[in-house]
Amino acid sequence: MSHPAQAPSKQNPLRAAFAALVGTSIEWYDFYAFATAAAIVFDDVFFPADMPQALKTLSAFGTFAVGFLLRPLGGIVFGHIGDRVGRKKTLVITLMMMGVASFAIGLLPTYAQVGVLAPILLIVLRLIQGVAIGGEWGGAVLVAVENAPKGKATFFGSFAQLGSSVGALLSTGAFSLMSLWGDEAFTSWGWRVPFLASAVLVIIGLVIRLKLEEAPVMAEIREERASSAARDKDRLPVVEVFQTSWRTVLVGVFALATATGGYYVVTSYLLAYGTGELKLSESMLLNGLSLAAFVELLVTPFLSWLGDRVGAHKVVIAGLVGVVVLAVPQFLAMGTGSVFLIYAAMLAMRVVMSALYGPIAAILAEGFEPRVRYTGISLSYQICNMIFGGFAPLAAVSLTAMAGGHYWPAAALLMAISVIGIWCTARLRGLRTAHAAAQAPAREAAAATA
Repeated sequence: MSHPAQAPSKQNPLRAAFAALVGTSIEWYDFYAFATAAAIVFDDVFFPADMPQALKTLSAFGTFAVGFLLRPLGGIVFGHIGDRVGRKKTLVITLMMMGVASFAIGLLPTYAQVGVLAPILLIVLRLIQGVAIGGEWGGAVLVAVENAPKGKATFFGSFAQLGSSVGALLSTGAFSLMSLWGDEAFTSWGWRVPFLASAVLVIIGLVIRLKLEEAPVMAEIREERASSAARDKDRLPVVEVFQTSWRTVLVGVFALATATGGYYVVTSYLLAYGTGELKLSESMLLNGLSLAAFVELLVTPFLSWLGDRVGAHKVVIAGLVGVVVLAVPQFLAMGTGSVFLIYAAMLAMRVVMSALYGPIAAILAEGFEPRVRYTGISLSYQICNMIFGGFAPLAAVSLTAMAGGHYWPAAALLMAISVIGIWCTARLRGLRTAHAAAQAPAREAAAATA
């Protein structure tokens, strides 16, 4: 895969990639902590005890879903700041917002203590999380990609994506550890510890991110905007994206559907389905998800490295085919109750889904001009998360309830979005090539007059 043309970076590419990894790990730790808690404890803590269990579960996942509603807003706001001011400052702000909101969740009163105010406060903090994570992903990807050596954008871009694996591993590991204290202690206070512990992680992340330097492309962007100030003074990045690259945004949304919504189906929903419908051990499933996150952490860099050599789009499409093949077997394995089969299915599914994370970041980054790149990739990713990330597990829970507790609607949903994703990933590559060809005359003219 080609790397966006720019001046050589003075910043160590590995240092930039590590900074992206640490920051996204912390932000995703906070985000997944909420997802895990919503699946196993929020229904009892923040909703009335006499509410029907199915309704409590839907309500708990509803609080999870609302965080996705404001993610496109976060992408627009922080995309604008990132494209106009710089990637570094934006990422510091998003990290602080996420950390404060997550720490506050750990201090919230329960429904038994303050009544309906408890879920209202939970939703408000969740919305703040949504805005913060809306601006995080795009900036972290660009810090890694824009400082990567030529021809290695996919591999270095995967470091930002690895934050998802590390965050999932840390959050499920933290909840697994706290569950050892027993159900009563976990419901009373144990679930709060992972949220409160995020304060330490945020401090570490801020120290690392404050030492970052902007990539040379930011100087080029500022120079370009200064030379065309009259033309662009009223043209906001979000406006320019929708005027010039709306097809890339739209296709990117559906190309990412399985990587976002599908991920929550095979993690949060799977956890709720296993403990609720199948009465499987909560700690057993949490340990399995932790193991799967660890495997994902090992496999993603290799698949991203492979994407630089054989084509990132080919790796992503192969992963989506794997999801389609494994969707039904994963749920069948859950039904057996066999720890070995359940873990084997979890690991196999996570391996094929690992093919979606690293490569797609570099594909999207190359689909937009540098001056609006932060906004463009953020919009694709966050609109996708709003549609599929927040509501895929909610839809899976609802469909399972309508089907009398059967898994097949959730499996069908996972397969459907993956089939659509295969077509859109192939289309995204074509749009990227066409976009580059269309921009070539303008670049040549600019070079001739320079």
